[in-house]
Amino acid sequence: MSESLIIFIIISYFSLLYLVSHLTKGESDNKTFFSGNKESPWYVVAFGMVGASLSGITFISVPGDVGAINFTYFQVVIGYLFGYIVVAFVLLPIYYKYNLTSIYEYLGDRFGRKSHVTGAFFFFISRILGAAFRLFLVAIVLQEFVFSSWGIPFELTVLISILLIWIYTFRGGIKTVVWTDTLQTFLMILSVILSIYFITVSLEISFLDYLKSEDFNFKNKIFVTDSLLEKNHFIKSFIGGIFITICMTGLDQDMMQKNLTCKSLYEAQKNMVVFSLILVLVTFVFLILGALLFTFADKNEVLIPFLNGRENTDLLFPQIALNSGLDITLSITFMLGLIAAAYSSADSALTSLTTSFCIDFLEIEKKNDKTQKKLRFYTHILMSFILVIVIIVYKNYLSTSVIDSLLIIAGFTYGPLLGLFGFGILTKYKIQDNLSIVVCLVSVLIITLIFYMPSEIIGGYKIGYELLPINGLITFIGLYLIRKKETTI
Repeated sequence: MSESLIIFIIISYFSLLYLVSHLTKGESDNKTFFSGNKESPWYVVAFGMVGASLSGITFISVPGDVGAINFTYFQVVIGYLFGYIVVAFVLLPIYYKYNLTSIYEYLGDRFGRKSHVTGAFFFFISRILGAAFRLFLVAIVLQEFVFSSWGIPFELTVLISILLIWIYTFRGGIKTVVWTDTLQTFLMILSVILSIYFITVSLEISFLDYLKSEDFNFKNKIFVTDSLLEKNHFIKSFIGGIFITICMTGLDQDMMQKNLTCKSLYEAQKNMVVFSLILVLVTFVFLILGALLFTFADKNEVLIPFLNGRENTDLLFPQIALNSGLDITLSITFMLGLIAAAYSSADSALTSLTTSFCIDFLEIEKKNDKTQKKLRFYTHILMSFILVIVIIVYKNYLSTSVIDSLLIIAGFTYGPLLGLFGFGILTKYKIQDNLSIVVCLVSVLIITLIFYMPSEIIGGYKIGYELLPINGLITFIGLYLIRKKETTI
């Protein structure tokens, strides 16, 4: 696929996003930017959240991981489903009860200003790292398959990517993101379906026959139940998946900000339930695509591309779609799907980071209207530059698949949020507010020591995605130790 055609696709795609942005921007005020005036139809939010949750990581890294771990990632996805139930029927009622714009305002009401800022700080770190992971993938693909041949440095590729997002989100905010996410989710799902179709055609086999084939059976192992010591044992993956969802969706301003644009709690809950079912189904389709990619690679001697001196399975899908001589339609389909997947999560991340920083740190609601608009504008720019810097750092230091790295990092950064919200919801104690940040930082330090502890010391046990609930439990215990005698009413 020629570089000029790829550039044409990107320009056309963003022109469409800018049109949507223009149609949905409404009033250029903070209420529109932060909450969308609570006018979003629940079904639109539900469909759009699929793309925001899956992102470029699912589009590229989940299929790429099938070569190493088969379908075992689906164990985590099953846990996701149960986690979404908790989000819908435990967390959403709290957020709507308090009429929150930033969900971390709950911590301020429950414990005090210091806890509010502590929660926002850990979200800020978590979302910066997560959004950078997602954008890193699309930037790497664009660099490897387009811009490197033109002599354009990776840093400029990243800057261009962030600039494109900033332009169509800086005015409309979350109201624009809800609608662009819907468009991008549609394109991403269409892309994976067409990719499966074109690859099965090239293999001269029908989709149903492939599902019955030995090639598919060789890759479709889901459950790991042999030894609890294994990192991806079912119980560990399932429990980890539940808490990953509770934290990365229910305690994440990015994801919850979309839910809070719904007209009522009931509509937000319908959105969450429908969204979770679609997400599980679509993720399984991505795993099937992964099996197909490795079957195609084996039969056509397609080599896995290298990155930083090592094989990187995240680049297998783009290698097959763009450089293996398949129908040009597959190449176009892949590029549309990749861009849609990456930017559907990145645009909302940029908006939610701006929202959280303005409300939780700058207390923007206490300023006059003119100052509010100015602060929001410059914060939006600041968040963009921070993302650029983090993505460039990933380029030089990331050594594992992006999906695995993302879920491991979540164990470190979302654990304190889990502990804070858990203690607030499950107990009636107040805490020594000024010590909450100390407890959270100590928890991260302890969990770091646990994670890097040699498995031989603990009988060969390998830490997996259960790292997140362990971190949350340590934080919970720490908060109990700094509790006050009096309780909330």
